[in-house]
Amino acid sequence: MNTKLHAVADADGRPIRFFMTADQVSDYTGAAALRGSLPKADWLLADRGYDADWFGEALKDRGIKPCIPGRKSRDKPIKHDKRRYKRRNRIEIMFGRLKDWRRIATRYDRCPTVFLSAVALAATVMFWL
Repeated sequence: MNTKLHAVADADGRPIRFFMTADQVSDYTGAAALRGSLPKADWLLADRGYDADWFGEALKDRGIKPCIPGRKSRDKPIKHDKRRYKRRNRIEIMFGRLKDWRRIATRYDRCPTVFLSAVALAATVMFWL
């Protein structure tokens, strides 16, 4: 079974929250699950998969400015801060640091619960190093 890991990281690229979905599930499911547990922030940087009007409105209601580029299939493109969006590489670096753990990179654990536990353990160590 394939899974997709949705994560929230702070400005330093340290992991804060995780949510796991099946591989074929839309990113909107992960966005809806993590929306309630977002920390207080000024901006949220996310990739195109999280571009939804309802998600942007939910962020604005919480006082968070979204910096999410629009999907290619959008009729009207939405504006985002391209300079700020370049900082999204920090979450990619966080995923790269998670994959330094061989158990996570090679996916030894086939059970999603056990795999998420291994991710949480690695994230705990990463947060303090």
